Amino acid sequence: MGDSLRQVQFERLANSSYEVRNARGGTIRVGSGGDDTDFTPVELLLAAIGTCSAIDVDVVVSRRAEPTEFRAVVRGDKLRDPEEGNRMENLAVEFTIRFPEGEAGDKAREALPRAVKMSHDRLCTVSRTVELGTPVTTTVDETA
Repeated sequence: MGDSLRQVQFERLANSSYEVRNARGGTIRVGSGGDDTDFTPVELLLAAIGTCSAIDVDVVVSRRAEPTEFRAVVRGDKLRDPEEGNRMENLAVEFTIRFPEGEAGDKAREALPRAVKMSHDRLCTVSRTVELGTPVTTTVDETA
C-alpha cells in the first residue's frame, strides 16, 4: 500500500484565492468564483468526475480508433441545506464522442457503452469515491 498515497498542497495567494500544486510541479488556481477565471472547488469536483471517466473511456476506445470528437458536459445542482450541510446532487456526465467511418470506428463505437459503464461501475476513482462516500478528516497543525 506504499504507493497508494495521493496528495496536493496549496498556498494562499489572497483572500479566497489559492495556488494548488501537485507532486510533479503542476499548478492550478482555485478561488471562490468571483470576477476572475479561477476554478471553484465545485468546478474542480465536476472536472475531476468527468475527466476521470474520460481517461478510462479514452484508453479503451482509442485502441480501436482515434476519436474525431471527444468532449463532455459535467453538471450538478449545488444545494444549500441548513440541516445536512451544503452538497451537490444530480451529478451527471454526458459524453459526446465520435469516431471516423469504417471498421475501426465501428469497433470503437461498439466498445464505447461498455467502456463508459466500466468506468462508472469500477474504474473511476473519483466518481466511485463520491458515490460510495468516505469520511474526510480536517485538522490544524498546532506547531505552526
